[in-house]
Parts: sequence; C-alpha cells; structure tokens
Amino acid sequence: MSQPIICRVALPIPLHKQFDYLLPDYLLKTDINSLTGCRVRVPFGGKRQMIGVICEVNPHCDYAVDKLKAISQLIDQQPLLSENLWSLLRWASFYYLHPFGDVFQQAVPTQLRQGKETAFKGSEHWQLGGSDFNLDDFKRAKKQLEVLSLLQNSCLSTQALKEQGVSRPTLKILQDKGLIESVELQPSTNTNWSDSFSESTQKPNLTPEQAIAISAVNQQAGKFKCFLLEGITGSGKTEVYLNIINPVLQAGKQALIIVPEIGLTPQTVKRFQARFNVPVYLKHSALNSREQLDTWLHAKQGSGAIIIGTRSTVFSDFKNLGIIILDEEHDASFKQQDGFRYHARDFAIKRASLERIPVVLGTATPSLETLHNALQGKYQHLHLTERAGNAKPPASSLINLAGLPLKSGLSPQLIELMHQHLARNNQVILFLNRRGYAPVLMCHECGWLVKCQRCDAFYTYHKSANYLHCHHCTSTLPIPRQCNDCGSTQLISTGVGTEQLEESLNEIFPEHAVVRIDRDNTRKKESFNQYLTDINNGKYKILLGTQMLAKGHHFPDVTLVALIDVDGALFCNDYRASERLAQLFTQVAGRAGREEKKGQVVLQTHHPEHSLLQDLVNNGYLEFSRNALQERALAQLPPCSFQALLRAESDNATLAENFLALCKQILNQVSEQNKTAQRVLILGPIPASMERRAGKYRFQLLIQSDQRSLITKTLNQALHKLDALPEGRKVRWSIDVDPIDFV
Repeated sequence: MSQPIICRVALPIPLHKQFDYLLPDYLLKTDINSLTGCRVRVPFGGKRQMIGVICEVNPHCDYAVDKLKAISQLIDQQPLLSENLWSLLRWASFYYLHPFGDVFQQAVPTQLRQGKETAFKGSEHWQLGGSDFNLDDFKRAKKQLEVLSLLQNSCLSTQALKEQGVSRPTLKILQDKGLIESVELQPSTNTNWSDSFSESTQKPNLTPEQAIAISAVNQQAGKFKCFLLEGITGSGKTEVYLNIINPVLQAGKQALIIVPEIGLTPQTVKRFQARFNVPVYLKHSALNSREQLDTWLHAKQGSGAIIIGTRSTVFSDFKNLGIIILDEEHDASFKQQDGFRYHARDFAIKRASLERIPVVLGTATPSLETLHNALQGKYQHLHLTERAGNAKPPASSLINLAGLPLKSGLSPQLIELMHQHLARNNQVILFLNRRGYAPVLMCHECGWLVKCQRCDAFYTYHKSANYLHCHHCTSTLPIPRQCNDCGSTQLISTGVGTEQLEESLNEIFPEHAVVRIDRDNTRKKESFNQYLTDINNGKYKILLGTQMLAKGHHFPDVTLVALIDVDGALFCNDYRASERLAQLFTQVAGRAGREEKKGQVVLQTHHPEHSLLQDLVNNGYLEFSRNALQERALAQLPPCSFQALLRAESDNATLAENFLALCKQILNQVSEQNKTAQRVLILGPIPASMERRAGKYRFQLLIQSDQRSLITKTLNQALHKLDALPEGRKVRWSIDVDPIDFV
C-alpha cells in the first residue's frame, strides 16, 4: 500500500489557517514536487466544494490520517503562478496579515477562482458561406447588404459587426439562407512580436529634462531601481514612459503600466498603440470575466507586449516582465479599502525588487510617503519642471466668496471670467466634488434634515431621478411629502451638487453646450469615452465634473479651470486632508493651458487667508509638500512613522468596542514580552470618523511605531490570539496595514 500524501490547502475564507487533505490514490504517481501552487477542488463543511491552492506537500500533521478528507479534483498539472509571483503573494499575506487563501483568490482572474481552465476561448467570427448571391438582389434589405459587403474581403467577429450596427437577427437570417457561416477563431498568441517590432517615427522632440530622465532609467535595465518621476502637469511624463519602454520591447520583454482610473485606460492604450506595433491589452473591472482572463493569459504566455490596467493588474503573471510604470502614484484608488487591503504602489515596488527590474512612479503631486523615500535617497528622484512644447503653467488666483451673491455656487467674478474665455472659443472646466442635486434636503420651517437611517450621514438629493440616495451605504428613499418633525410640506434643498450646477449653467450660458461628468451619468459602458471624444471634438464648451475630470486628461482648448468649493477640506479631522486638497488642486489646475493657449485657475473660498491656499496659489505643490513633510516629522506622523489599524464593526457598538479593548490587552502583552512597549504605541479604541455606516457601529484601534518591522512583528505574534478570541466571532474585524483612510 502506498504511503498517503498530505497536501496543505489554502482556501478563500477569512481565517488565518490552512487545511490538510489527502491526495487521492489515482494521483499518487503525480510528481509531488510540482503540486505546490496548483489549484484543487476540495470538500469543505459538509457537501460544499471550494477551490483552493496547495501551499505545502507532506507537512507535519497533528490529525489522524484516516480523519482527513481527500482532494476532489486536481485542476492544474503545474503551478498556476510563476515562482516570483507566488513568493510575492506569500510576502503580501505576511505583511498585510491577510489569509493567504484570500490573497491568492484576489490575485487571479474570476474564472480561475471558479476552477476554469487556463486556456483562451475562441470568439465567434463570420465569413461568407457556400451559396452564390448577387449584391443587387439585396438593395431593399440594406442591413443584409451591409453585412455581405463587409464580409466580402474579410472574416469579422460578432463584436466587430455589432460595432458596425449589425444585429444578431440579421446574421441569423443570412445564416439560414446559407449566405454566411460562423466559425470559432482563437485569439492571436504570437510571442515573437519583437521580431517585427517598430516604433512610430512621429515623435515630439524631447526636452533636456526628459532626456535625462529617460537615460537614468534605461541605464538600470535588468536591475532593480525605484524612480520617482516628479513632473508638473503637462510636462510630458507619458512621452518619458514611451521612450523608457522602447528598449524594453526591443529586447523582447514586457511592460506593465498601472493607472488609477478606468477612464484613463482607453486613452493610454491608444497612445501606446499609436507608438508601437506590438500587442497591447488592457485590464480593468469594466471588462467581463472572460476578457480579464484573456488579458491575464496574454501576459502569462508572453503574447501581450504591453499590459495596461488599474490596481489589480499588478497581480498579472508575466512571462518576461521588463519594467513597471505606475502613473499618478499619489492616487488613493491604488489602496484597496476592503478585504485584502493592499496598496498597488507598494506591491509594484516589491514585485520589481523580486523581478530585478526598474519601476517608475510618475506624478505631478507625489504622495508624502513616496517623496520622503526619494528625499531619503531610497528612490532616485527625477524632475520635469517645464511644460512640454510652448505651454506655460496657468496663473492661479483666489475669489473671496464672503458676502457675494452666489448662483448655485458661482460667484459673479467667476461667471464674468467664464464669459470672457468662452467668447474666445475656448473651453472651461468647473470642478465640484459633490454629485447629485444637493447634499441635504431640509425642512424650511423647523430645520429638520433627512438623515440616513443606517449611517451617520444625510441623504443626497438627486432631482433627475427624483429620489434621495446615501452615498455611503447606497440606500435610497423616495422624496418625503412632508417634514417628519413638524409636518410642514416646505422641504428645500441645501447646498450645491453637480446636477444643480449643470442646471444653472444651462440657464446662464444657453448658447454653450454643457457636459456633466460624474459617476451618475457615466455608468453605461463606453459612455465616459464618448464624452471625452465629444469634448476633444469641441462639442461641449463647459465641462463640469468631479474627480473623474482631474486625472491625466488632455484638453488642449481648456483655458479656464475653476474649483467651486473646497472649504470643507480645510478643517477636516484627517491629517491627510491638506495633502489630498493640495494634490487635487494641482491636478485640476493642470487641465488648463496645456497647449499654446494661456491658462487660468480660479479657486472660490470663504477663507482666502488660509495658509494652505496661500501656499498652493503662490508657491505650488513643490513648496507645500516639503513643508508638509516637516510638519509630519514634528508630529511623528507617517511617513515619519508607521501605522496599522484594527477595525471592528457590529450591530452593537459595545461588542465592537469591547473586542478591540481585548485586542489592545493582547497587543500590549506582546509588546511587553518583546520589550518594545516604549516604541509601539497602541491607541484607542475609539469610534471611526463616521461611527455608524450601513447599519454597523465601527470602532478602531491604532498601532503606531517608528519602525515598520516592529508593527509587523507585534501583529503577527498576536494574530493567533486575536483569532482565538470568542468575542471576535460576534463582530466583523480586519487589519489595515499602512492605512490611508480613517473614515
């Protein structure tokens, strides 16, 4: 009888443990050295079957072998991930203190989590059938004539025909007549694209600063080095990226480009496709699961030369990765805020280190963490201080709103400025980071406010959809007929949202087309890209939007940018609020005057004397960021210290608070045993900034130290004790390492 083989399997469950299973008899002849990293289907909790991954073969097992269940199915014959990516995920599980089974699940495409094969799926194409026909016979059937004309010289996919306006019924009619037939074609998996590599000759001239930055990165080819490319808006950072990637592609290696927003991926793809004749693929959450898997496979098999995508693209497996570029590195969307709370920027740097390749962090407004590392010499600091071409930085000014009559938040001075710029056939951007019609609905008689029943927040009034919407828990409510307190029917909206501002702009500027861009009207696939196309074609003269308009877009005809209201960020209890406001102001201002036209930036405020606003308007982000770092050092706040956050939430506030109090006792005991109690501060528990959200009471426990390793060591030593707390089963809790949000 063969010796039983035990496999330790990680499952996608919120437990910091793995489970032992027996390898079934029919797999005993399998090379056990190749089992680690393979997906398996296993029984779990009765009749339930789950997909997991083998982490160890023949480990020490404390259970009787005859008590162990057997693996139901071995899905992979070889490890699913490369050795480097596997090591990276193990590191991430340890550093972020997150169960490895869930880390692995987050790192692979959805279909692979479900146990699907790692193979491309053919797509449906159409070609002419065997029956003869005459195009003149279809003059009255215009759609059928169009299809036959399109297919005369080529075989086209269903998607390509759909984009031409061809419907499925039209194809079915022609198929029934025997005039066309469907075939399944596999996508191109050419891994020899470097043999025919070429670059477009239409390239702008480089500035001296661009040339220096490109040379610095290219000299580190094949070696790990982290670069901070700090370039003012419009300085040509993308052109630097293109030149950096050129020698990587020539050498037959792949490039990974990570961007913060889905809206930035299509325009970035077009820019790279226009420059290089290599296969470029994109990956983001708007793609379906099949499309995401195909991009992952192109990266893994080497048939994708350039992979462009959002945060999770950092997990893509590559055959021969040569460089990683992370654009707008400061952006908060790179931090996952629930589940596996990783940061794509830090993950990319760690990955580049393991792969021994350069990584470039590009931004006009570096996060203070990245800037601190650059000033400390950990990263090489590259500068682009001049705008490309003949473009000049925009002039900035403040408008004091005190005592002024406002029209949906617009001051008379701003309205006059808009008239002046629009009269010169230019475009104007108005930035208001508040969607909906108004942030509050209030009783005009007694002051009652319509508050969300599940959150410590007010409902936002959406006039076009005629409902109230909580932007924190997504609950909705019909517009109430009367006040709940006094019964009055005099309910009025208070404050200004993008929807209301759009309504007023159409009244004030009836001769100029207005477009509103926020998450409410860009939900449909491709709607955002269509708006961008229409803007660049001059269809709209007034652009109104939220943060979606602030990131990386190039609008050559925009000469005036106005921030309608940012006063709320001036007095926020989050120490990062000033940094975020400074980044937002600089990024939004960067949309103005990007070509030869002179740009102007206006910021409306009730507090023009505020030191932050004065610093930004007069000195810019460069001066602000250095001053902010000095303040953080004096206050012993990140990046001059390190933090982790224990979060707990429950229907019962006492349960959440008591659980964290027990956690604090355990952490204090571990610190005392390690003799690090003086260097590891454990603060709290305290309520979150928004104590109640989605019906849950939320509390936090902050761990802070001057040394990152002390936090990691303390939490890892305490983790099993925290897991064992009976009170932990009554609450939902998590650990957030390097938190950026305390809401």
